[in-house]
Amino acid sequence: MAESLTSQESADRQPELKRVMGPGLLLLFIVGDILGTGVYALVGDVAAEVGGAAWLPFLVAFGIAAVTAFSYLELVTKYPQAAGAALYAHKAFGIHFITFLVAFVVMCSGITSASTASRAFAANFFEGIDVDAPKLGVAILALAFMAALAAINFRGVGESVKLNVVLTIVEITGLVVVILVGLWAFTGSGDVDFSRIVAFETASDKNTFLAVTAATSLAFFAMVGFEDSVNMAEETKDPVNTFPKILLTGLSIAGVVYVLVSIVAVALVPIGTLEESDTPLVEVVKAGAPGLPIDTILPFITMFAVSNTALINMLMASRLIYGMARQRVLPPVLGTVHPTRRSPWVAILFTTVIAFGLILYVSTFASSNAISILGGTTSLLLLAVFAVVNVAVLVLRRDVRQAGGHFKTPTIMPVIGFVASLYLVTPLSGRPAQQYIVAGGLVALGVVLFFLTQLINRQLGIRDARITDPTHLGTGPDD
Repeated sequence: MAESLTSQESADRQPELKRVMGPGLLLLFIVGDILGTGVYALVGDVAAEVGGAAWLPFLVAFGIAAVTAFSYLELVTKYPQAAGAALYAHKAFGIHFITFLVAFVVMCSGITSASTASRAFAANFFEGIDVDAPKLGVAILALAFMAALAAINFRGVGESVKLNVVLTIVEITGLVVVILVGLWAFTGSGDVDFSRIVAFETASDKNTFLAVTAATSLAFFAMVGFEDSVNMAEETKDPVNTFPKILLTGLSIAGVVYVLVSIVAVALVPIGTLEESDTPLVEVVKAGAPGLPIDTILPFITMFAVSNTALINMLMASRLIYGMARQRVLPPVLGTVHPTRRSPWVAILFTTVIAFGLILYVSTFASSNAISILGGTTSLLLLAVFAVVNVAVLVLRRDVRQAGGHFKTPTIMPVIGFVASLYLVTPLSGRPAQQYIVAGGLVALGVVLFFLTQLINRQLGIRDARITDPTHLGTGPDD
């Protein structure tokens, strides 16, 4: 206990983070974090569930994300510290195992998101060089891409707000190009079928409601990312007043972009073509502007966009593993720091091996819908976390010590957010079993490591090891 107290006192003596992010930078950070792999890779898979009304699941996903964002707003303005969901679960429930599970699930969502991006990167590479993508070739390139991310991570590359601005502009540029191509085609320059936009084409074994919820559970992957912004609370100027309007503005911008892109996609490209393609937006620009070389440029823009998503997620995942190992809730070896690079190299290796396993699994057992399985697993994991956050905001209403001066969401909002998130987690939403297999395997790995660590701690004579301060979970030696 004395050792834990000394560590806490040392942490308290550390200088505060510099508040450098104003409304503009925060908005770009949020928009850039949401836009990315989801819309670039999953429009076709969403359309496969509901037909031409692919815009509807994105709209429903936006609504659920917005409701949950209100819960995050109350919590981040009440507790303006980095750590996000793990911190809120820790304060609300005070149960060590729940805090650990929330942190580990968030970490796993980062790895599944990066693995999704790696598959999209590989598919767009072959599309960009105009070569039919062999299944083995896509898998090998996806693995090589993940290895390259590990090498960059090992060198100690930290997250940069300025770099995020550049990457955000690239991501938005690609989506704006798609929307402009659609407008160009709509003026009479392309083959447009507006009737597809309102046409529901569901699988024979699903009714309309189940098809929409199944598509929404997948489209939700495109809306995640806004929750990462709470980790910037300590670096934001006047977070209590800035966060509410900027977070909701950023989420709304992303929602509008997604709806427009999905409408353009289904109006220009037959649903079957979208469904079969791992590069659906490339098919859109081919159909909308066949005489222009845009389709040769967009795959490389997409590769750049998904690289941003993958790198940020793998950085986050390795730092969370490092932080949990340093707090003795995962095997201590995972907290090992390289003596010269000062990066958490064992945690980087561990998270990369998990990503390799995911890529190989989907390449072997689900190569035809690998991106949708990995993307759907990401949304499954995060929706479970969102359900916890929506409960936490209600539980923490009893914390009157911080009752004033923060944003307060109407009580009905977290209730709706909890019910909606929980429903989309269950099989009732129409999720495929493979997503539960992947998510269950990852959570089982975490539980095994947790109890293995307890045994190690007992042998070393360490008692009552726990996550004492979630705000330091992601603190790496080179951050």
